[in-house]
Amino acid sequence: MGILDSLENSPAFKGALGQLEAAVLPAVLNEVLGSGGQGGLNAIVAKLQQAGLGDEVRSWLGNGQNLPITAEQLQQVLGSDTVRQLAARYNIPVDQISQILAQQLPKAVDQASPDGKLSPTA
Repeated sequence: MGILDSLENSPAFKGALGQLEAAVLPAVLNEVLGSGGQGGLNAIVAKLQQAGLGDEVRSWLGNGQNLPITAEQLQQVLGSDTVRQLAARYNIPVDQISQILAQQLPKAVDQASPDGKLSPTA
């Protein structure tokens, strides 16, 4: 195990990484889920449904447990170019930004649909 390995596994390094994610996450989510290049939450939900992820989306809209989506699935839906551009813009590795978005998207849809439906402006 090298010095970089021990640094990556240290609580201080992980804490700093978490702070970076927390600082950048709102901007990334706003760009992806807002009415920016992806067309907003409704457009992303429609893309996910068209990609065969309807069961996952329904779980996010409903009151039960949210089914997960993988970073790879989300990257396919958003497009690799879009994910690479976001990663470059925010200086976050592509695999990390995909993972963050995959974790946050179900929560965002769930919160934006308290009555089981997204508003037309979401």
